[in-house]
Amino acid sequence: MSKSSRALPKVAVLMGGPSAEREVSLSSGRECAAALRGEGFEVVEVDAGRDLHARLAEAKPDVVFNALHGRWGEDGCVQGLLEWLGLPYTHSGVLASALAMDKQRSKEVYRAAGLPVVDSGLFAKKDVTAGHVMAPPYVVKPNNEGSSVGIYIVHEAANGPPQLSQEMPQQVMVETYAPGRELTTTVIGDRALTVTDILTDGWYDYDAKYKPGGSRHVLPADLPREIHDLCLEYALKAHEALGCRGVSRTDFRWDEARGASGLVLLETNTQPGMTPTSLVPEQAAHCGMTFGQLCAWMVEDASCNR
Repeated sequence: MSKSSRALPKVAVLMGGPSAEREVSLSSGRECAAALRGEGFEVVEVDAGRDLHARLAEAKPDVVFNALHGRWGEDGCVQGLLEWLGLPYTHSGVLASALAMDKQRSKEVYRAAGLPVVDSGLFAKKDVTAGHVMAPPYVVKPNNEGSSVGIYIVHEAANGPPQLSQEMPQQVMVETYAPGRELTTTVIGDRALTVTDILTDGWYDYDAKYKPGGSRHVLPADLPREIHDLCLEYALKAHEALGCRGVSRTDFRWDEARGASGLVLLETNTQPGMTPTSLVPEQAAHCGMTFGQLCAWMVEDASCNR
């Protein structure tokens, strides 16, 4: 049936929210709302605050497009509210969202699925700042934040442990530093798309991800066929092992000197960025799907009991 001959659902795009990634979410939400309007959908934009239930009751959407990033919007909390309200929504459900946001638990799921990850553990912040909790080089990060918020790299030649900021939580994840190239693969439904090589002058941090010129994306990545295919295979396995739905993006590090054994999973993003510089829309476009078509597919894929 053609688009013009059927009634398209009314879509509420959730954006903003209280997380550390609020500004990125606002950008994602506005881009997605504009794209959905371009595809013919009636769209209402909702900044997800504590009155979210009332805002949704007022808007009366048929579908919720979740463009939130970070805690509350990406960790199962909003997903649980939407399940309770019986509103079909995009992306992953409660359990997969919570699992993927918890970096240590998602690594345990990867290990159980036979996927390669580095050694890691959860440690008290006071212990991490008092002395090395593992041999350098290693990385310290919050266990449940995204977009490279609060990441510390402790190099091999470090004289002492990292001095973490006050904003860092009382428990942090510490993992062995994985050298090499930064690769990422998008999964849409049951299909892994392609591989992007992310080039930066330093760490792929918040600014590199979201500021124009912060990073350069080589698409498709110039890789041996074996590594390209492994990225696709691992990303799809990670998506399935976590129980993801809709769109996800899995990030890798690849140490070229070690061949296939040098490829490790870092994390899976269940609410990947949807801004002009974002990786998922770029990969979708490379595979022949416009940004509007991508957003429309996500709306059509939306459901409860995800």
